[in-house]
Amino acid sequence: MVSRLPRVADLTRFCQKLSRVKTLEEDMMETSLNRCLTTVDLTLLGIGGMVGSGLYVLTGTIAKDTAGPAIVVSFIIAGIASLLAALCYAEFGAHVPKTGSAYMFTYVSMGEIWAFLIGWNVILEYMIGGAAVARAWSGYLDAIFDHRIKNFTETHVGTWQVPFLAHYPDFLAAGILLVATAFISFGARVSSWLNHVFSAISMGVILFILVMGFILARPQNWGAEEGGFAPFGISGIMAGSATCFYAFVGFDVIATSSEEARNPQRAIPRAIAISLSLATGAYILVSMVLTLMVPWHSLNPDSALADAFYRRGYSWAGFIVAAGSICAMNTVLLSNLFSLPRIVYAMAEDGLFFRVFSRVHPRTQVPVVAIIVFGILMAVLAFIFDLEALVQFLSIGTLLAYTFVAASVIILRFQRAKVEAPNPPEGTEHPPTSAESIGAGEPKEYESFSDKLHLVGKEKAKSQRGPGQLKAAFEPYLDFLSDFYPGEVVTVAVIILMVSALCLSSILVFGTGQLHLPTWTYVLLVVLFSLALVVSLILISIHEQQQSTQTFQLPLVPLTPALSIFINIYLMLKLNYMTWLRFSVWLVAGLLVYFGYGIWHSKENLRESQAHAVSARYVVFPSSSLEETVQTVQPTTQPSQGLEETVEEEAKR
Repeated sequence: MVSRLPRVADLTRFCQKLSRVKTLEEDMMETSLNRCLTTVDLTLLGIGGMVGSGLYVLTGTIAKDTAGPAIVVSFIIAGIASLLAALCYAEFGAHVPKTGSAYMFTYVSMGEIWAFLIGWNVILEYMIGGAAVARAWSGYLDAIFDHRIKNFTETHVGTWQVPFLAHYPDFLAAGILLVATAFISFGARVSSWLNHVFSAISMGVILFILVMGFILARPQNWGAEEGGFAPFGISGIMAGSATCFYAFVGFDVIATSSEEARNPQRAIPRAIAISLSLATGAYILVSMVLTLMVPWHSLNPDSALADAFYRRGYSWAGFIVAAGSICAMNTVLLSNLFSLPRIVYAMAEDGLFFRVFSRVHPRTQVPVVAIIVFGILMAVLAFIFDLEALVQFLSIGTLLAYTFVAASVIILRFQRAKVEAPNPPEGTEHPPTSAESIGAGEPKEYESFSDKLHLVGKEKAKSQRGPGQLKAAFEPYLDFLSDFYPGEVVTVAVIILMVSALCLSSILVFGTGQLHLPTWTYVLLVVLFSLALVVSLILISIHEQQQSTQTFQLPLVPLTPALSIFINIYLMLKLNYMTWLRFSVWLVAGLLVYFGYGIWHSKENLRESQAHAVSARYVVFPSSSLEETVQTVQPTTQPSQGLEETVEEEAKR
């Protein structure tokens, strides 16, 4: 029995497999996709992903039931919170111009299993989100024709009385998804052109709403006789901002498209900033106009804007609003169908998902298999399932992705990039050299020269400090931190930061309610976890960062991403327990896929297998001489025929 227990070395190797990070190519601009998207294309994609059905449905619902006219403040707060997450995406999109968005960002900084789980959740987020928008699009169009499509379907096809299934099959929603899938498969240029058309119409309708709305505005609708500007108080404003936050989740389509951008270092940050600013402005101004046109308590949540114009005697304007809502929903559909296959493609290209989805059409240069398969799956979801109970599930996947991206920004900023070196020509030798590798002391032996040699010659390393090393000003007081690998203390501090943010958010959300904590206990725990959070930020701040002038960098690191982490975790804990239960089930399914397929077919796993074909031992002697011994490893079934080659080189200090 004892012999069957896993050894410590095996467990260590297994954990290393789970936490291995992606090796980036030396030329990250090289891709099999078509780099054809400009800053304008990316900006309109972002606007299309954010300004959708939420503008026509969400504003009326929050204004009437949650915040009143103070929905304007709710959108301002939500816009600022979204900006924190968006800036994290902007830095990564410029620094790592590869498709995959949150999945890719997590893979290059935090580890393989976390990246897979983020990608797995983003896939479900896009599938449910796209199907839900398709059903909303179908319902809105059906309402224009007095529900004739629904009545015809129920009469001639029938209805279903099954839990989790729709009341009737929605042919219209499935049809629009299949048509959109066909257009997306024609290439990024065609998708972008189609998005331009719908976005232009949508923005024109929004401009019409604002002009007409301010003409018809009645300031007394914000007066005390109608309940005042903030009838639900501060709690209503904050609750409204939590819901408004999800109106801005579409900006990640820009980061997903970074591998198809002509100049991602400039285009990605600019497109994210411009699109988020315009979307935030649109939401704030439209909600302002809506609550000024009619009293907030009399709004119709299902069609607030169209109903507001109808009640003011401009029924013809309702048709323009309806046209704008249809076009806005089309842009969201295109955004979802554009992003989803590229997430799948990125995971398949890395070997974590089925390889067939990494096939790129040679003419259109898009992952056509992923587009068709997941477009059909999305159409099936919209056709038969009742998605109302699953829509809230979208929130947790989005917030989890935002949290990991923010943490990844901190980790990547304080560590050296793991870049795949070009292969040297055959017959040439490149003995490892480093100005930092020479130092005095006892002989030290390392398994990997490239990973460990920077620790040799500590005196030289102190004068040229790299990312993740302790700043010189703090070394006289915190010299013991210099003994850790560069970036190791920062990684531990990020873990402390996330745990303390989780504990602090839990106390704030559940402390006085479900936990029934006494006041002194509540205050004590809040102070303790706040101190832990501050200490983790200080630990991170006293280390050197990467300084780059070539790509966009998030300001005020680590404070900005730490605020994003705290806000995202807080909002996640505000979701109900059924959302967490469904989320857990989906995570278990993802783990089965990863351990059944992904961990074995990962490119990083294959790279490790090739690296283990040769074992190397490097010894640094006090006399500054360097001896390298390379021994070829033969299969165990064959006689040991080791070929040993010794190369001695005298390196200068």
